[in-house]
Amino acid sequence: MLSIEQNERLSRVGQGTPMGNLLRRYWYPVAAGVELDENPVKKVRLMGEDLVLYRDKSGNLGLIDEPCPHRRVSLEYGIPEEVGLRCPYHGWVFNHEGRCLEQPAEPWDSTFKDRVTTKAYQVEELGGLVFAYLGPAPAPLLPRYDLLVWDNAVRHVGVTMLPCNWLQAMENSLDPTHVEWLHGYYMDYVWRRKDPNYPVSLARAKHKKIGFDRFEHGMIKRRVVEGQTEEDHPWKVGHPVIFPNILRVGSSGTYNFQYRVPVDDTHTWQVTYTAYRPGVPVPPQDTVPLYEIPLFDAEGKYMTEVTLVQDFFAWVSQGDIARRELEHLGQADIGIIMFRDLLKEQVDLVERGGEPMEVYRDAAKNQCVELPTEEMQVRVGDRTGWNRAKFLEFGSSHERFSPLQRTLVELFQEADQRASRGEALLPGVEPPVYLPGGPGHKQLVILP
Repeated sequence: MLSIEQNERLSRVGQGTPMGNLLRRYWYPVAAGVELDENPVKKVRLMGEDLVLYRDKSGNLGLIDEPCPHRRVSLEYGIPEEVGLRCPYHGWVFNHEGRCLEQPAEPWDSTFKDRVTTKAYQVEELGGLVFAYLGPAPAPLLPRYDLLVWDNAVRHVGVTMLPCNWLQAMENSLDPTHVEWLHGYYMDYVWRRKDPNYPVSLARAKHKKIGFDRFEHGMIKRRVVEGQTEEDHPWKVGHPVIFPNILRVGSSGTYNFQYRVPVDDTHTWQVTYTAYRPGVPVPPQDTVPLYEIPLFDAEGKYMTEVTLVQDFFAWVSQGDIARRELEHLGQADIGIIMFRDLLKEQVDLVERGGEPMEVYRDAAKNQCVELPTEEMQVRVGDRTGWNRAKFLEFGSSHERFSPLQRTLVELFQEADQRASRGEALLPGVEPPVYLPGGPGHKQLVILP
């Protein structure tokens, strides 16, 4: 349980708040690059600030304050020029540094434009996403995480706007046992109401042991379930959470980041960025497609037959900001407690003038940041033998909403066929391993 004051300190993200000051030390995805191909100007809200992202005719990316400093008209309707964005109201132009380049109605020899600026932030594009940095100068390097820079991978981006605080989403990532119940027991209940012949969920395997470690990138969540030992990936490699707002998930050629982007105190932009490496050569991608993972079905009810939407429902139903002063945490919640302690530690560090963890300054260490990847190999009940292609076709997969679903299924089917003929596949991921243990390790044995 947190006090009301402690909860405010960890959840509020606005300018000048303790958590807002910490979170502004990091880069956040604010758009998919393909969005600016369709419309070169997009309104963006990030950590309570209303901004406009644009790509001008020279290819420069800019992120500037939404109101024009002249008469406060929204630049969401601005016109990209050769350099900069032109206000539709009186034609003032601002570049990606926030400098005013033109004021058409002012005298030709006026220096007024040289004295007018607007707020501007740094933006960079990587792996099909556009990232923004809203913190103090000098900006750190945009982390070149493996999924963003791997070759021979197919990528797409699924997005959902959630009416809840970012911390509810992140705490879910440090909660192993919800998988057994929300994605197992509840998943079976939802699907068997639709189809009595629905097969038993893989997630139904009971937890025997959970554990947590801090590591250089954040925290690692570990588990042993029935049918597994400590030598299996879910314990030995674990499930990493990249500080402060990314969950890394990986299995059988499918790897994703779940970015929990703090839009403001009561909204989170969930960006599910997935890279697929099926073991066969993949077609080149000119663009990384964007698709929406909807919260609701046609009847306005949560689409809880989809695994990710089950998570979304659980976060949103806690309220716009969870009332943690009313909760009752048990021993199985040690991961959530550890994550809150880590947040408090890093907030305090920034308040003392220090630099928080997982900030990159050395380009030599930022060529490709390889992260741990657990391979989930649970096999339960009558789903034994299901391959990745079959999962991608199934209704609980968020890929059902992607324009690439059919392409992905065919690539994994091709890999299965080659493997069945004894043909060699392209090498898979060989993740770094951070073994459990050490002074920060905590664990709980649930079943003897």
